[in-house]
Amino acid sequence: MAQPPAAGDPGTGNGAGVPAAASTAAMPAVSKVSVQRWVRYPVSATELSPSAKLGKQIFFDASLSASGKMSCASCHSPEHAYGPPNGLAVQLGGPDMRQPGTRAVPSLRYLNFTPLFSRHFYTPASEDTEDEGPTGGFMQDGSAASLHEQAALPLLNSNEMANAGAAAVVAKVEHSAYADTFKKVFGAQIFSQTDQAFAHIGEALEAFQIEDVSFHPYTSKFDAAMSGNADFTAQELRGYALFNNPDKGNCAKCHLDMPGPGGRPAQFADFSFAALGVPRNPAIPANRDPKYFDLGLCGPYRHDLAKETDFCGMFKSPTLRNAATRSVFFHNGRFHSLEQAMRFYVERDTNPRKWYPKLAHGKIDKFDDLPIRYRENIDVADAPLNRKPGDKPALNEAEIRDVIAFLQTLNDGYSATPGGPKVQAR
Repeated sequence: MAQPPAAGDPGTGNGAGVPAAASTAAMPAVSKVSVQRWVRYPVSATELSPSAKLGKQIFFDASLSASGKMSCASCHSPEHAYGPPNGLAVQLGGPDMRQPGTRAVPSLRYLNFTPLFSRHFYTPASEDTEDEGPTGGFMQDGSAASLHEQAALPLLNSNEMANAGAAAVVAKVEHSAYADTFKKVFGAQIFSQTDQAFAHIGEALEAFQIEDVSFHPYTSKFDAAMSGNADFTAQELRGYALFNNPDKGNCAKCHLDMPGPGGRPAQFADFSFAALGVPRNPAIPANRDPKYFDLGLCGPYRHDLAKETDFCGMFKSPTLRNAATRSVFFHNGRFHSLEQAMRFYVERDTNPRKWYPKLAHGKIDKFDDLPIRYRENIDVADAPLNRKPGDKPALNEAEIRDVIAFLQTLNDGYSATPGGPKVQAR
């Protein structure tokens, strides 16, 4: 099992929370007692609050959509780690359930420690925050300031639940089976106060996501290992070392594997933004317009950073918890397996013709999902994205398999015995 650093220590050797010894498969065991002192897993509430119970009803209520067929759970399926239930690049919604979205659906798990959006990412190791880039916020462009604001947005999005406005949503809640409960929780006259009632709908959804353990169960093999209840295999340990190695996978640069403040469990996300140059996805109908580009932080949905051209093409780095259960990857759902996503990372620059189209004159149109003027924002400095055509990829096939084996330890629902009870990280 992996040797953790002391509490508050970012680690040694690679600065990613795993000591230098992690670069070999011989990682010393740690006693259960010492690990439990190092990681403080949250204790879940025994019963949801009245607001959270309301949020749960709202979350699964398809009648709140214009079509009457879409609920929050339609795109954020509990059976799929609160991510999409299928392999579609974008989901269909709108009043007729035929309107395609423009971005892949992210998971709603492990969002409760997300910080407020900031243009500058602070790291304790650096006194200069100006060069660290943006971080935080909800949605893939960080445009929502809180979970309750994020939760309310799909209710009004024309490609999703497609309500005409807040009043339409409130009217539906007023005529729902839980309307009396809503009045008991938020006041007898709440439905006469449209803006306040709509805000409470978002707050109830937020309470459900914060209080219900299914949104942050910490039942992965990684958590079991960190709690002294499981041991990594040799392959998983090799993958873990590659995950942290700054010259190999370098995954931990953005997907931190070390505990946060107060020993909170590793989130496998630093909430930062990156421009990765993912190929344009022809499966998204909006991309049929050659003038349409999703610029992430710069628009088209976010408007306050439109002039921050250095941010164009940047999207928030998601947690890697449950990533191995997904069938759509990156903001545009361009890839449909973890293997494809991994190979893109390590071959994007060594073999660009594999990933990008060829122009009429024969040149490869690298980074084709961004206008040319913004392509200099793409990360070409950090491994494994710092190679050139003809270079040896940062990871070979065996190493890719090892990293994937480690990433699979981040899937919730781990049981030491197949078919047995989940191992809790408490």
